[in-house]
Amino acid sequence: MKIADYTLFEVSIPTRRKHTWATSTVDVGQGYVILKITTDDGIEGFGEATAMPEWGGDFGRYFGESAGTTRTVLQQNLFPAIQGMDPFDMDLIHRKMDLAIRGYNYAKAAVDIALYDIMGKAVDKPVYQLLGGRHRRAIPVAHSLGVVMDVDAAVEEAVLACQEGIRSIKMKGGLDLKRDLLLMRKLREALGPDVHILVDANQGYPSAKEAIKWGNLMNQYDLQYLEQPVEGLMQLRQVTQGLSCPVCADESCWTIADALDVVRTGAADYISIYTTKAGGLYNARTIARIAEYAGIRCNVNGSGEFGVGNAANLHMACCGRNIDLASVFPITHLEGIDQTKVAGRWYNDDIITRPFDYEDGCLIVPDGPGLGIQVDMEKIRKYSLA
Repeated sequence: MKIADYTLFEVSIPTRRKHTWATSTVDVGQGYVILKITTDDGIEGFGEATAMPEWGGDFGRYFGESAGTTRTVLQQNLFPAIQGMDPFDMDLIHRKMDLAIRGYNYAKAAVDIALYDIMGKAVDKPVYQLLGGRHRRAIPVAHSLGVVMDVDAAVEEAVLACQEGIRSIKMKGGLDLKRDLLLMRKLREALGPDVHILVDANQGYPSAKEAIKWGNLMNQYDLQYLEQPVEGLMQLRQVTQGLSCPVCADESCWTIADALDVVRTGAADYISIYTTKAGGLYNARTIARIAEYAGIRCNVNGSGEFGVGNAANLHMACCGRNIDLASVFPITHLEGIDQTKVAGRWYNDDIITRPFDYEDGCLIVPDGPGLGIQVDMEKIRKYSLA
């Protein structure tokens, strides 16, 4: 079996409400890249790149990617390097891609995910079995509140999400520290003691000392953890040492080398793994193993993936023993099929034919061959930009 051909689609899907964070001004889901790879014996695999030009790790070291950038890198660098290779030679394929171009992990992730989909279909196994097996079938979802939301509106949405089964709320912060504290207090008052509340500042706090000060103030309301409050590994380490609640690395941990640095420096208590920023499932699984042997808990987060990327996230989230924190995934909604009114509802439609099952605040990992999904090509065409 050889990698033979590919097709690219640039897709935008309408959102339920705008969702941004401290380092983002562009709404999610607007111009993501869907990749279809075809083998010489006709097996098709799908991948997804949630391309965002404003997202690139600490100090932009991994570059932002737009849909146009991702398209160019796939066309001019990645596919020419791997065409004709066996999809099962995943280590060799990643080496070829890294030699073809440095960085651009989201474009590489789209290739990686599509090839795992192909491999699973070829052997009639779900992707999670190719990653080592499934530790859990149900992945708890954290409902995310955007950073520009009005405080009262955010509290109201959180209450509604919890009524629909959610047990973890992620509050985006980092732009207005007093607002973060006020919202944390109001959320705890409204949700009671049994709902996890975490704050993700997306590098927004101006210094480690400010993050420690405001993190400790928020922790009086039982803050589960503070995610990436500052930019840079050394500042993150200062916050981790100064806070009594756990600290999670996100932007500071993209690659396998980054994960080793987090462990070596003691920069964080938790790691937020992405299938995309790691460059795909192959690398993300390695990061999870490094974290596991360092005693670091993880989740698998994303950037509001559509059904293809969301399937990859679910397969990744089930396969690591230490991946036990709630993850921020959209709860898939298809036009005319509403699983929730608010909880995890990022989009009003999707590009797969059937939503992932949602039970008791969790998404259920699909167990069909490959990613376990069927892509709706009519929806792809409906929402394609190019």
